[in-house]
Amino acid sequence: MRWLAVFVFSLACAFGLVHWAQRRPLAHPVQGAAAPLEPEQTAPQKAPFQIGKYHITPLAHFDIRARVMSRHDYSFDKESELSPIDLALAWGRMSDPAVYGQLAISQGNRFYYWHYDHQPPIPNDEIISSSSNMHLIPADASVKKRIEAVRPGEIVHFEGELIEANEASGWHWRSSLSRTDTGAGACELVWVQGFQIES
Repeated sequence: MRWLAVFVFSLACAFGLVHWAQRRPLAHPVQGAAAPLEPEQTAPQKAPFQIGKYHITPLAHFDIRARVMSRHDYSFDKESELSPIDLALAWGRMSDPAVYGQLAISQGNRFYYWHYDHQPPIPNDEIISSSSNMHLIPADASVKKRIEAVRPGEIVHFEGELIEANEASGWHWRSSLSRTDTGAGACELVWVQGFQIES
């Protein structure tokens, strides 16, 4: 039985090391506003389709280049059947670590949170309109692997469709189509067709 305990312990250590390697922050993230442009949102480019038991309706085509401020993995909520990873993303002046580094950034329960102790580094309205929590649905295993490799501090570029997902039971999940909304329903739900880590 001792060999079994050693094997289980070794396996757990190996899993922990891989998980840490995927999630550890960059020691030296690229400086400056390296993602200066707002996301592009245009007419949908794909017809409705199925992902397993979910009926997917594209609402808009979406193309974004942004800084990853934070990442949160999900595996136990219903939504994780479609979207296992959320990224808190920033563009414009918010993509500068010197700016968002002055904020306390966190994620949980499918939300992204930020706050400051004294004065905001940029106006609150600009923080809201140039950052967002995005639920990512990988289109295939290759895209999923690239998303799983992302670490905070990196610049990513991806495109796909903002979508609404519906199940026969009546459950549904719909993407925001605005960059200026807040609260429940303000996150983007993105079916990701192409994904690149640029730095």
